[in-house]
Amino acid sequence: MTAARPDPWPALARLALAQAEPGQPAALFQALEQALAEAVGHRLCTIQIHYPDGEAERVWSNHPEHYPVGGRKRASQAPRMRELMEHGRPILIRAAEELRRSYPDHAGASALGCGSAMNTPVRWQGRTLGQVNLMHAEGWYTEADLPLVRAFAQFAVPAFLLLAAAGETAA
Repeated sequence: MTAARPDPWPALARLALAQAEPGQPAALFQALEQALAEAVGHRLCTIQIHYPDGEAERVWSNHPEHYPVGGRKRASQAPRMRELMEHGRPILIRAAEELRRSYPDHAGASALGCGSAMNTPVRWQGRTLGQVNLMHAEGWYTEADLPLVRAFAQFAVPAFLLLAAAGETAA
């Protein structure tokens, strides 16, 4: 059973205001991670930018010792990720066994006690720019969390556009 979720509006307001802060895109990614921690919770939060060649690069991690910024993965390495990248469909994983089957690199998440995941696309003009990945204890995320997390994740659009224009990643 999932824990009751707090009122998301204070976290959403702080996230919106973070777009005005200097030090972008890192300031926005940090604010997004904190807002999602408050609104739905997570043990692991990573943010990835997508490239046209089908590769994704991690640009934010709240556990860089397990999932460092700069780590890259091809969509072909995780078939469910290809569905997210190409069609913008979120991925919801509720159980540890499904997490192990879905992610070849699940060991780091499992070590953090993660058994559920929600990978949310960040889209602009019909194209997936990147994704926000949340992981928590088994059974933590439900279908009811998807609309809220998708709304929060969309705040990353300017950060992804900035990264794409600069041709670099957030450190």
